[in-house]
Amino acid sequence: MELSVNGQRHQLDDAVAEPQMPLLWVLRDLLDLTGTKFGCGVAACGACTVHVDGQPQRSCVLPLSAVAGKAVLTIEALGSAAAPHVLQTAWVAHQVPQCGYCQSGMLMAAAALLAKNPNPSDTEIDAAITNLCRCGSYPRVRDAIKSAAAALRAAAPARRAAPATAKRASA
Repeated sequence: MELSVNGQRHQLDDAVAEPQMPLLWVLRDLLDLTGTKFGCGVAACGACTVHVDGQPQRSCVLPLSAVAGKAVLTIEALGSAAAPHVLQTAWVAHQVPQCGYCQSGMLMAAAALLAKNPNPSDTEIDAAITNLCRCGSYPRVRDAIKSAAAALRAAAPARRAAPATAKRASA
């Protein structure tokens, strides 16, 4: 089976990666992408959240066969130390992580929310972020998402203006 993860194609041996194998174990054990965490194994906690074709999915119960031909995005592709995603910057600024175990799943859920809704309310954040955090950092998560949303909205006019400016300069 061929799998697209973080923009790279991976050919998986059918003898090792059976169609019913949870995506989480393919990511962690076969592709060595360990940022996606195992929490509960029943899709309740969200530590294993990844994007499949842009939608947040709990990878611990998602069979490999369900992602055939789809684009999978993990926390490893969200941002980097050199170029963090605006959510990762907000997470640090608002001191969201405590133990940090659930954070990759929360960041992926938050990124999916902001991709659909650039100005979420508290109610919309609470509805979208169903991930569990034993440390109880939910108020900081909400503040960080609002901060990241504001930063993305502020950057949006500059991104829209840049192509128009470039066209004028080349004319």
